[in-house]
Amino acid sequence: MALAYKTRKRLALAILMLGVPLYIVVAVTVVGWFERPGFLVELLIYIILGVIWAFPLKFVFKGIGQPDPDA
Repeated sequence: MALAYKTRKRLALAILMLGVPLYIVVAVTVVGWFERPGFLVELLIYIILGVIWAFPLKFVFKGIGQPDPDA
């Protein structure tokens, strides 16, 4: 079942406003549990974590910037 454009737009906004900040806090907390790695390793970890969240949510963000196809 495909989500309607309006629903996807609202869900994308909720993810960006609530989910991403929460994800950032969780990622920083989890990385903080371990002994601090070197700068480049830590940077690589944050880059990977910064990209990985979007893959499962790709279907929500696909086509959001386009005009409403139902209109």
